[in-house]
Parts: sequence; C-alpha cells; structure tokens
Amino acid sequence: MHRLLDIHDENAPRRSRLDLVNVVSYCVFGAIVFLTLFSVDWEFASELDFSAVWPYRVALARGLGLTLLISVAAIGIGLSLGTTFAILLQAPIGLFRWLILAYVEVARNTPLIVQLFWIHFALPYVTGISTSAVQSGFIAIGFQASGYLTDIARAGVQAIPKGQFDACHALGLPTRTKWSTVILPQALKIVIPPLANVSISYFKASAILSVLSVGELMSMALRVSDANFKPIETITFVGLVYIVLGIIFSRATQRLEVLTNTTDR
Repeated sequence: MHRLLDIHDENAPRRSRLDLVNVVSYCVFGAIVFLTLFSVDWEFASELDFSAVWPYRVALARGLGLTLLISVAAIGIGLSLGTTFAILLQAPIGLFRWLILAYVEVARNTPLIVQLFWIHFALPYVTGISTSAVQSGFIAIGFQASGYLTDIARAGVQAIPKGQFDACHALGLPTRTKWSTVILPQALKIVIPPLANVSISYFKASAILSVLSVGELMSMALRVSDANFKPIETITFVGLVYIVLGIIFSRATQRLEVLTNTTDR
C-alpha cells in the first residue's frame, strides 16, 4: 500500500505540470480568439466578396500545379544531390569533404531570394547561359534544398550503428550494394520527419518566385488581384490553399512515419 502511495506521489508533480501546460494553452487560445473577435473590423469584413475569385479558378489551379511541379522536382533533385554528398562525406578523401562542406555552407547561409536573383541575372554573364524564370526558380530551390538535405542525409547516415558498416565489410559487400540495400534504406526511415519539414518549407517558399513572375500560385494570385481589384480576397484565398495543402502534407508524412515504424516491427 505504501509503495502504491509512493508511486502516486512521484507521478503527481508530472501530472500537475501537464495540467498547468493545458491550462496555459487554453488561456492563450482563448486570448487569441478574444483579440480576433474584438480587433477585426467586421463591417469591413462583411463587405469582402470572395466570389470574385471564382472566375479565375482555372488560372489559380494552373499556378498551383506549377508550384507543386517546381517544389516536387526541386526537392527531388535536392534529395538526390544531398544523398550523394552525404555518401561522399564518408569518403576518406579530404578534397571531397572540403568542397561539399563549402557548397553546403553557401547554400544554407545565403537567402533564397539572393540565390534566385544571382542565378537569373548574374549567372548568364558568368557562364553565357541564360535561364528562364521557371528554370531559375527550379535551380535556386534545388540548390538551397540540396544544402539542407545534405546535412539531413548525413545525420541519418551517422545515426546508423557502426556495426552495420562493419557487417557489410565483413561480408565483403560491394560499395554500391552496401549503400543501396543496407545503409540508405535505414537512413531514409530516420530522416523522414526532417525531410518532410524541408519539403513543406520549400513548398511555401516557392511563393518567392513571384518576384520573377514565374507563373506559380503566388504570381497568378497577384495577376488575378490586378484583374478583379480584390487583392484581400485573392491573397486570403491563396493563403488558405497553402494552409490546407500544408496540413495535408503534414498528415501524410505522419502516416508515412507510422507506417514505416509499423513495418520495422
């Protein structure tokens, strides 16, 4: 009986902290709702006409399609480069390591808009090769994403127990087989959450391509707002599209992570 009371006493502080966190969370949420209700000009809000966005649904859908295409393709290229660089970082050749680390630092520590402008406006003078706005946006997102994904992939590889590498060496597995069938499948399961976060971030960051009038969702929204003279309704609608798709992607990632963990068992 005394032992049960001791266990109860040990768990009580933890439950108290959780209850306090819940109370604070509800209070913050209630404060946000209260401020929203009393700070919004509801007379002005009632005059908003979101039906003015509907006639331009096809143009916005095309912009959304281009946004998804650029985001998926750029993340795919970034993941491929990041995985390759993460493998090369395990090589004993110091030159590879220094070059890759320099690449990662440049990709991660410069703003996306600076990379976008440099690729679109400066790179043609350096290489003599001009790129379209869509190509420049694709290259810029892929370049920066590969820098972040290199670090993510490297962390995943380093999380693999050293015994896995030793077992591959003891079995005499070829390098390609070792990475493709033993190391990378395990590392991929580890990096699913951060990979999903990066993917969602660059899906949202693709809106910055509107500065070049690429034709993605945000660019189309700006054009529509110029056409229907309803910028608040148009931008709000597009913001809701980003929110809904972000939630869908997050839930899909969580399901994938759960499915992966279930398969491991």
